[in-house]
Amino acid sequence: MPHYYGWKSLCLEEGNIPYNSLKHAQYITRTHVTNDNKLPDFYDSMITTDKLDALVQTIKNHIENVIIFEYNHRLKKQEITEEVENIKEKLLNDAVTNALVFQINRIMLSSLSSVTPHLLETEVDFKPRIEAFWFAGDVERPTLQRKAREGIKSLKKYVNDPINMPVQYVGSPILQLRHQFPLREIVSPIYSANPELSIPEFKFDPRVLSYKFSYKHATNIPGFWPGDPAEFGLLSYHNISNLFFDSKIKEEEAITVQAIFASYSWLLSQACYQGFSTFNDILYPLVSQTILTNGQYWSFCVYQLNTTLLHWEYADNNPMRNICWITEPMMLFDKIEDGKIQGFNEDVLKNLITFYINMPAARSNENMKPYLGESVKYVADITDPERRAWLETRFKHLTSNRPRHQLKPEIYQWQKIYMIDNPTRPIDKKRDPWEFGYSPAKRRLNQHQPAYIPRCLRENPKQRKVGRWAKTYYPNA
Repeated sequence: MPHYYGWKSLCLEEGNIPYNSLKHAQYITRTHVTNDNKLPDFYDSMITTDKLDALVQTIKNHIENVIIFEYNHRLKKQEITEEVENIKEKLLNDAVTNALVFQINRIMLSSLSSVTPHLLETEVDFKPRIEAFWFAGDVERPTLQRKAREGIKSLKKYVNDPINMPVQYVGSPILQLRHQFPLREIVSPIYSANPELSIPEFKFDPRVLSYKFSYKHATNIPGFWPGDPAEFGLLSYHNISNLFFDSKIKEEEAITVQAIFASYSWLLSQACYQGFSTFNDILYPLVSQTILTNGQYWSFCVYQLNTTLLHWEYADNNPMRNICWITEPMMLFDKIEDGKIQGFNEDVLKNLITFYINMPAARSNENMKPYLGESVKYVADITDPERRAWLETRFKHLTSNRPRHQLKPEIYQWQKIYMIDNPTRPIDKKRDPWEFGYSPAKRRLNQHQPAYIPRCLRENPKQRKVGRWAKTYYPNA
């Protein structure tokens, strides 16, 4: 049963990448990053060189016109009301990048749909909501927890045991494309168990990297609600205008971290809609294509999800590895002078085309949803209207991650100093929940009073004590 106030989770936000955090990102997602800075060989055999060059020449002029229009002629400043100069410049860069990506996606879909008909069946989501939750295991126990256990006799022998760390990712790409069939796997799952695919260890508390923790309900949202027929991702665009560090190496590392978190979270949330989770391992690989850009620099990433078991029991014993291929940032153009583009890079356009023409395929020999029921796969399939409405309301309330109407009880700093560490107020009356041994962190989701039903709305109004409280449909967990 979930917690009433949510899990105290490591909060990962798109665009907020701490310095030197690549090893941490690889460890908590069990991701191997290839070192050749190129896309898989799978993309070389997708289309012949002559056909690719012909498509580049067809699309190139349209892309150049869009770049010139968005950077030179379209007036974006009047749409931004921010007065602080640094923030205003950032918002302006984001607006130009988003508009450029929207136009490029429109050109690619209209130009390539005749060549690859699967693009006619894709769904396009603009600025969707991407959230993913998982447990990262074998992480060192925080100092405060260790000290608390040292004072409890029955827990002394477990003081140094590693913990499961809840992780919640929240992001919003510029846009994403979805299809009813998944992309084909890049490598076989057997290859992902190769011990030569190294994954660095990072078992420290992530707060050493300036990450923050807060209470969050476990939400997995791939940008659409359950039951949508287009439930597999094709590609997504992400804005990297914020990722600037003091050296080129650190900038590339930050882009890689963003690519890992964005790709893993998107695929994990898709896998959750198929019935898998951080405890039920995925039975077939899922692939995503991620494009990271600030308008001028473009980086292309391909990610294959082979496992979702990352909690403490499998943190070091799971032979499967997720694999990430990512290119170096490539300049789409050098500059714009006198209304003309200087140094247009056709290699960026070639990578874009190969991403769009990568055709998904149905997997007829696999049960895509082995853990879901035959007759009831979604809440909408429930026949009881009262139970269906109740579950849908609770599901949407949890996924909204709104704070409770009554805030979580806490121990204030003055209480910690004068009543716990130094008991100098023995005559004070006990008023707060913690003084009676109540731990709000242990409160379960179903530990609350049901909604009251007025007598005029009950089935038997004459019976005072029958039907006073609304029914709840929590699972027996």
